[in-house]
Amino acid sequence: MRLLLDTHIFLWMISGDDFVPKSFKEAIRDPANPAFLSVASNWEIFIKNKLGKLPLPGAPEQFIPEQRRLHKIKSLPITESSLFHLSALPNLHKDPFDRLLISQAKDANLTIVTADPAILDYDVPVLSIK
Repeated sequence: MRLLLDTHIFLWMISGDDFVPKSFKEAIRDPANPAFLSVASNWEIFIKNKLGKLPLPGAPEQFIPEQRRLHKIKSLPITESSLFHLSALPNLHKDPFDRLLISQAKDANLTIVTADPAILDYDVPVLSIK
């Protein structure tokens, strides 16, 4: 299974937060399940950090890649083909970052790892805390 981490799951993972169930941590750390963080999540983290809503222990342009490397999480670029799925998505979730993650998951056959129940309403594989 190929995993796409929702932004909050990535942040919880790198901080050692107990919100991430043990089974999720094991799935993410399993080398048989390549894990990805979307560039859209980087963008979301950068914006929230700049607005003062997400303090980080270092500059996001250094901290995020370093954490990805330490946790063996690959970067997932935003491709033109992943954007094509956006227009076909039903308007169930208003968050543009999450809508992009859903589109990327559909395009690249990824399973989204999330605690966001709104993502469950889409036709995309999900590992959900709920």
